Amino acid sequence: MPELAHRLCVAPMMDWTDRHCRYLHRLVSPRARLYTEMVVAQAILRGDRARLLDLDPAERPVALQLGGSDPAALAEAARLGEAWGYDEINLNVGCPSDRVQNATFGACLMGRPALVAECVAAMRGAVRVPVTVKCRIGIDDRDDYAFLETFVRAVVEAGCGTLIVHARKAILQGLSPKQNREIPPLVYPTVWRVKRDFPALTVVINGGLKTVADALRQWQHVDGVMLGREAYHNPGVLAALEAAGWPDATAPGFDPATLVDRLEPYVREQLARGQRLHAIMRHALGLYAGRPGARAWRRVLSEFGNRPGADFTVVERAREAAERGGAAPAWARVESAAGAL
Repeated sequence: MPELAHRLCVAPMMDWTDRHCRYLHRLVSPRARLYTEMVVAQAILRGDRARLLDLDPAERPVALQLGGSDPAALAEAARLGEAWGYDEINLNVGCPSDRVQNATFGACLMGRPALVAECVAAMRGAVRVPVTVKCRIGIDDRDDYAFLETFVRAVVEAGCGTLIVHARKAILQGLSPKQNREIPPLVYPTVWRVKRDFPALTVVINGGLKTVADALRQWQHVDGVMLGREAYHNPGVLAALEAAGWPDATAPGFDPATLVDRLEPYVREQLARGQRLHAIMRHALGLYAGRPGARAWRRVLSEFGNRPGADFTVVERAREAAERGGAAPAWARVESAAGAL
């Protein structure tokens, strides 16, 4: 159903939500909408497009998140993203890092709603897929609702039909990106008010969400939830959220050992293309989170997965250790097999 397209989303996360991460998340949750790391529009126009844009069709539905403030460059990057197979183009108006600010994009753009609207309109004119925006509830001392409402109205009038809102303001000077995810307080009711005031707008809420209970509460007020680090460190939460978000559908369940089997063809294919095992499996360190064998799983992958020539044998031994709960008899075989790589 179109209205459920953004019911469950995995946030764009720099250095984390690359194509290997997204492939894993798609195995865990067939319905969640996935997002790339933020990709700077100018990098797409001038750089290695295949490296920046390549995706596996199995990842879909997946959105390309762009960073930038030049409407023409964003429009061209959006056009290339659509041609590459992305189902949505998302504009980053929420990142507070100094590097992003120095390039005049990210959260600082909330202070320039007319420019953001121009960017959205340019991208909308270049593609047929939806153009969406991810923002904060405010910046610095400009955190009153009138400021946010002005911003929202501008992007909606430019053609944005889906808004993803991190329910914290951004502090542009004095806080690191990590601190900006933790120190400014979460103000969920502000995002709920956006949905009430713009009922035709699809509103997705982001920030501090970790459990099914969190999602059920938010779904009472907005259209969708977006999880970030919790989904990364504990992928099992995605399966639980999908079962809660689509209760009439048959949920795939979450079994780490079975997921390893399903991941195997992809890992072997990527290794054959020259990828290193660590680059693929580092995103799966949380696969056994909360289970007795979690530490053993992480230890084998971390210790042996980065060695030259490491192959899927390491993953198999890590699974064996995890399924045995990290028992000592398993460790001898794991270390012997992995050490011989």
